[in-house]
Amino acid sequence: METKNLSTELLQPKQELLKSKQHFDILDGLRGVAALAIVVFHFMEMAISDFSKNFIAHGFLAVDFFFCLSGFVIGYAYDDRIKKMGVMEFFKSRLIRLHPMVILGAILGLLAFLFDPFSGQAETYSAGKIFLIFLSTILMIPFPVMEERAFNNFGLNAPAWSLYWEYVANIVYAFGLYKIGKYLLLSLTIASAVLLCYVGYRASGVTGGWAGENFWEGGVRILYSFLAGLVVYRANLIIKSKLGFAGLSVLLIIAFLVPYREWSWVTQVITVLFYFPLLVALGAGAKVSQGLKKLCDFSGRISYPLYMTHYLAIWMFYNYYNTYKPETPQLTLIIIIGTLLLLGFAYLVMVFYDEPIRKYLNDKRKKG
Repeated sequence: METKNLSTELLQPKQELLKSKQHFDILDGLRGVAALAIVVFHFMEMAISDFSKNFIAHGFLAVDFFFCLSGFVIGYAYDDRIKKMGVMEFFKSRLIRLHPMVILGAILGLLAFLFDPFSGQAETYSAGKIFLIFLSTILMIPFPVMEERAFNNFGLNAPAWSLYWEYVANIVYAFGLYKIGKYLLLSLTIASAVLLCYVGYRASGVTGGWAGENFWEGGVRILYSFLAGLVVYRANLIIKSKLGFAGLSVLLIIAFLVPYREWSWVTQVITVLFYFPLLVALGAGAKVSQGLKKLCDFSGRISYPLYMTHYLAIWMFYNYYNTYKPETPQLTLIIIIGTLLLLGFAYLVMVFYDEPIRKYLNDKRKKG
């Protein structure tokens, strides 16, 4: 009995360190709104390559919102305990949270590539090359070799490019960013803002990071947004408001619906530099009604499975569109039904794969 009590006492500190903190309900909800916007944007960009005719032409900025939100959440969740829990425990935490969906996304991407009914592209690849592409996706090693897929860094699951930079940001955070002072943090944020402006001007937008030719632009995008999220948390720039989940969702969606024009790179930079950190600050300070709390929780939970599984359908949709050229009414119906089906599939993945796997791995880690 004494030995059992002693073991319980020794386990307690570790269990306390590994225990998740309280969530910001509205920020969870906004994460889901951004993920849904990404899905619709990816459908639309495959059908309408001219962004000036795309009603959600700035949907790609949802990734920058994710990055800013990540900086805030990582600071909130780990600033006060990473030193005690250690770098390895932090990495285990992040791997358990992120990598199960990286693996499933790669598997689904492989199956969609091999059995796409509207394309025979897989037949032009050797088994060895397909294996290398698959392996690089699972191991998060950029491998932009698929020409027919615009040399995406992760050809089997294009959204994985942002996860690559998310991992980089987590590594940098764990090896020093968590302990830097507020003045150095602010200086780095300002410097990264200048760099983002330069990239936006040179590339005519902040759209890069997903392909080999614009690989480093992704680093600039997460550099600023992650740091900005950290600044919002550490400087306690939390704004109390009565906007609620509905009001903030509308404000977030507006950023994605801004029309695409010749000088859109300016509005993109302004949105990333100021608007998204403001929304994070407002979201952290807003309170959600009891009736919408469950919706926000669900929205936050499904956002990552939706983001990491939806692209299995996007390339098939692209090949279908190029083959059959559906008219606008049919195209609209396909995109609506496709989005709903992907939401349903993401729900099944969340319930039967993502959450059970993470719970199993976290339980093992706590007992270990």
